[in-house]
Amino acid sequence: MRRSVAWRLLAALATAAAGGAICVALPMSQASAATGGVTGYATQNGGTTGGAGGQTVRATTGTAIHTALCSRASSSTPIIIQVEGTINHGNTTKVSGSSCNTAAGVIEIKEVSNVTIVGVGGGAVFDQLGIHLRSASNIIVQNVTVRNVKKSGSPTSNGGDAISMESSVHNVWIDHNSLLASGGEDEGYDSLIDMKASTNYVTVSYNTLRNSGRGGLIGSSDSDLANGPVTFHHNLYSNIESRTPLLRGATAHIYNNYYANLTKSGINPRAGGKAKVDNNYFKDSADVLGTFYTDLPGYWQVSGNIFDNVTWSAPSSDNHPAGPNPTSNTSISIPYAYQLDPANCVPQIVAATAGAGTGMQVSNGNCSAQTPTATPPTTSPTPTTPSSPPTSPTTSPNPPSGTNLSIGAGSDGSSKASGTSYGDVRDGNLGTHWSPAGSTGDISIKWSSATAVSSIIIREASGSAGNIGSWQVLNADTGGVLASGSGARTITFPSTSLKKITFRISSSTGTPTVAEFETYA
Repeated sequence: MRRSVAWRLLAALATAAAGGAICVALPMSQASAATGGVTGYATQNGGTTGGAGGQTVRATTGTAIHTALCSRASSSTPIIIQVEGTINHGNTTKVSGSSCNTAAGVIEIKEVSNVTIVGVGGGAVFDQLGIHLRSASNIIVQNVTVRNVKKSGSPTSNGGDAISMESSVHNVWIDHNSLLASGGEDEGYDSLIDMKASTNYVTVSYNTLRNSGRGGLIGSSDSDLANGPVTFHHNLYSNIESRTPLLRGATAHIYNNYYANLTKSGINPRAGGKAKVDNNYFKDSADVLGTFYTDLPGYWQVSGNIFDNVTWSAPSSDNHPAGPNPTSNTSISIPYAYQLDPANCVPQIVAATAGAGTGMQVSNGNCSAQTPTATPPTTSPTPTTPSSPPTSPTTSPNPPSGTNLSIGAGSDGSSKASGTSYGDVRDGNLGTHWSPAGSTGDISIKWSSATAVSSIIIREASGSAGNIGSWQVLNADTGGVLASGSGARTITFPSTSLKKITFRISSSTGTPTVAEFETYA
């Protein structure tokens, strides 16, 4: 951090402290960003890393959150904001600065990028206060509770939405949160997650959504059709009237979610909206899939779902239920790798993993919950004055020394182009290579027993140098993100014991090639 920025942050902290807002900078060793690893559409379009690699601060008020945003060098400077305590109208005021655009009475993530907001310690509760993303990108919201946000009555916030996104928002990960209301429109509430006006490349995972008239929408009207794609997986929808979600013109991949007591309707693609609906569990609900309340049709591809005590209405001109025996009426191609739990264990795995305060556990793809390799701190770290963060441990100019552990290991991937092989990345021969079938894909090295790895080298094939764009390095055992960046190079990270490591290419120029995927202890 440059000296001027450090002094600006100190001054802002002093001002915030005088007003009752607490926002302290933390050493990077105590920082924690997203854990468990993002999957789904948020991995596309360059990927979603939030504030990874940036300064970490602790906030216990809404004003402190805004102060952290406004104290950065620019609106795109990465930052991780760890939140603990109850955030409400009484401690959330507008803060001004060149790197932010905030407002009172709402957590305003507006005209900014590269931000993580994560609940830590005893938990973060946004009480009657919504989180609003507008003209924002590369945002992560994780491990927080947002409750009872109203659009009428008192107090009001965020149009009655727990979390809302609008106006050119892209690459967002909403993960391990608890979102709840205490009724529907008649009680003053609107929605739990809304996306509109060009909101793109979003993943909504491991959340609980409860007690609301509306789960959420993608597209605010039948003319708002430039949203999506969105992935929903391992979420709980409980006691919701409708919109789980409503899809206007958007594409959604919806898998391994548990739906209980949907009283009016559920997944509602319309006006050209498409939903790929895989291995979900629907229980004690009505009209869980179809096009409802309109004559503008939507489409669905279904497989592996369980319908347990689900009732279906009769078709009519503006009511088109998919049941009682849902069959596919479209085909949807998914561009990323993912693992499906069997539908019969979805209630149990979602109960173990979804929502805030669950240790951010994730599914292992086989009905068991597992704890990610890195988790947020459970105790409050010692406050420190702001200091320059160390260089992010994602890249290194110096090649590692020692034995290339890929030689003699196994390999697999998400797809392979004609004439290429997964094995070509571990044969020690730069004259052979692997390429995905498309412009993005995964290539992995695997071992029969746990192996410690702290660095890798990705070498492109001759003639295609520079084609690899954005990437992530994943612990394939847990899904945790070890590093992220762009371009083929030497990549280092904290030593991790694993059986499989994945290099995920999320963007490229031309056809990406990997001649060698070297791994080192």
